[in-house]
Amino acid sequence: MRVAVVHDWLYTVGGAERVLREILQCYPGADVFTLFDLLSPADRAKIGYEQATTSFLQKMPLIRSRHRSYLPLMPIAIEQFDLSGYDLVLSSSYAVAKGVLTGPDQVHVSYVHSPMRYAWDLQHSYLRESGYATGLKSAIARTILHRMRVWDSRTANGPDAMIANSAFVARRIRRVYGRTATVIYPPVTLAKNRPDVPRGTHFLAASRLVPYKNVEAVVRAFAQMPDLELVVAGDGPEGKRLRKIATPNVSFAGFVSDEHLRHLMATARAFVFAAEEDFGIIMVEALSEGTPVVALGRGGAREIVSSSLPQRSGMFFLTPEPNDIASCVRAFVAQEHTFSRTTCRVQAARFSAERFRSELSAFVDKEMEDARRARDATTGSLLNTRSYA
Repeated sequence: MRVAVVHDWLYTVGGAERVLREILQCYPGADVFTLFDLLSPADRAKIGYEQATTSFLQKMPLIRSRHRSYLPLMPIAIEQFDLSGYDLVLSSSYAVAKGVLTGPDQVHVSYVHSPMRYAWDLQHSYLRESGYATGLKSAIARTILHRMRVWDSRTANGPDAMIANSAFVARRIRRVYGRTATVIYPPVTLAKNRPDVPRGTHFLAASRLVPYKNVEAVVRAFAQMPDLELVVAGDGPEGKRLRKIATPNVSFAGFVSDEHLRHLMATARAFVFAAEEDFGIIMVEALSEGTPVVALGRGGAREIVSSSLPQRSGMFFLTPEPNDIASCVRAFVAQEHTFSRTTCRVQAARFSAERFRSELSAFVDKEMEDARRARDATTGSLLNTRSYA
């Protein structure tokens, strides 16, 4: 069986790339296709491939820093991959990968991290953040995004089956594409078995410092609580401004290694997360370190964190506003003694890499078997028709 794995693009190693790594663990001989690949040989080795087949976008200027500017060309680029020689096509899609062209005798399974959020429900936020909210540039951008939605809807019928990375995304797939998706949670690297480290005095927020992560709301919440410490890990375009508005009880660690981040998680009183995520791998990582999560009660957080006894592993605030966050953190402090490391780790264990590989392989095997039976039934029907003729 020849297997092709199609990923949107490769320029950093994030949550989607971790999913890609586990897909390649299931199908180690697969060929990788992607719009452009800017990873180092070391990062490619970590994911599990040596060389990917790329599109003409690979040679475009400023592709690393301005890849969204090439959005109008991405549907054309993804459709140029010749996958006709493969039995199974697995697409890992958060933009256009699901739109690859396949034939009736191939099986195409698409793992959808999310429909293109900046073309659908986050269009207005994307336009504001990009400076395209008004004027001629706005009209051009809105026209492009409209055409992307038309193409995205049309190609939604291409995959034989869709997998969603959360029930939240499955609902979005139903709304946007009108299709039913099976939920297989993404793989998370859980904490290694080691002795518990003592709790520190800090709360932790960690993410890329961009507007939609709502780190500013967390920083302003802790400005209302000068007796509590907050450590912010991560970097991004919002970093300089956030440092200016932070109070003395808020410190910034900047970009940290995975090992250092895990240490900050393991020693934190709680992990504070204010973004609405499709899933939210970093919350699972915090739980696996035995650390409760205080999160916005929307999106994937509702599937990761339990706020009910006896399996309580965190608490939710209703809006990403400083007052709501501060009230929730205060409530957590009052009940902090009721949270256990063991319960948090049990919650995190539901999202292991081993579980992902097992569920994905079983799902794909079933799709391949169903396709085989359908072909056999069609062949038998044709033979019977010819015999009567």
